[in-house]
Amino acid sequence: MNELLLIVLAYLIGSIPTSVWVSRHFFDIDIRDYGSGNAGATNVYRVLGPKWGTFVMAIDMLKGIIAVKLALLLPNYLDYETPLQTLQLGLGLSAILGHIFPIWAEFRGGKGIATLFGIVLGISPWTALSCVGVFLLVLYFTRFVSLSSILASIAFPVFILVIFNVDNPTYRVFAIAVALMVLLTHQKNIGRLLKGSESKVPILKHRDRRRQRRREASSQ
Repeated sequence: MNELLLIVLAYLIGSIPTSVWVSRHFFDIDIRDYGSGNAGATNVYRVLGPKWGTFVMAIDMLKGIIAVKLALLLPNYLDYETPLQTLQLGLGLSAILGHIFPIWAEFRGGKGIATLFGIVLGISPWTALSCVGVFLLVLYFTRFVSLSSILASIAFPVFILVIFNVDNPTYRVFAIAVALMVLLTHQKNIGRLLKGSESKVPILKHRDRRRQRRREASSQ
């Protein structure tokens, strides 16, 4: 019963619609009516600017961290690593479901990437940092947040199954399920990437201008 209560609590924490509340309270709009229509940090970054995008991302990550740390409220799990980790994964999945289908926002939420990162960060920080490295590397070269998220999520089970070789079978299944979930929730983004119509985030503008000047100079 205690576990069930924590799972419900994790869902409610994940349901906190950070982007929706920020857009409504500070800008009198619903972020889901603008940009990509997604209630995630990336859309907030595009529509409301980097300050609010970063804030929403940080809070959404914190939701994942808090969700998995709820397991520490059950002392009988603390001395057993595998059962503790399995419970944390269950709590994390509940938080992700809350983020994607938030009870506080008409069940129309985001894609759960920031919350997912918070979950992995709360359970295995080195794996999370490795995935961040993949994300930032892809983002640097492409400026596609969606592609960066997809490739980082695919790298996640590679890190769990191969590089770090985690023994917990539940964690191994979780890692594979996460990659499949991200692919499923990014179907529209994948379509736009294939069509060449996916939006890029406005970063590295100086680099792009230098490249443009080089191309213009070489063509003269």
